[in-house]
Amino acid sequence: MKKIEAIIKPFKLDELREALSGIGISGLTVTGVKGFGRQKGHTELYRGAEYVVDFLPKVKVELVVAESLLDQAVETIIAATRTGKIGDGKIFVTAVEQVIRIRTGESGEAAI
Repeated sequence: MKKIEAIIKPFKLDELREALSGIGISGLTVTGVKGFGRQKGHTELYRGAEYVVDFLPKVKVELVVAESLLDQAVETIIAATRTGKIGDGKIFVTAVEQVIRIRTGESGEAAI
């Protein structure tokens, strides 16, 4: 099993959820986060005063998938969230040793 963490632009979330649902992935966790990479923030004008926005709003999507679905899930995330502009985000893939569904006690891939 693998855990996929994707940091994406907030307006791409609904499109991503629908795309993942289309390949059979029904469970995910979404967190609102802030950060910056190569963008390094930007300058905005508010009531005549300039100020720097260091941390940009992003959305972190986390899901655990079976190894057999990993490549398809990553490709789906890329296709659904890519705009071709700076700040599209990142995808991190890590190994998951064990998953246990609290309600039923199921473990392993049955618990995903």
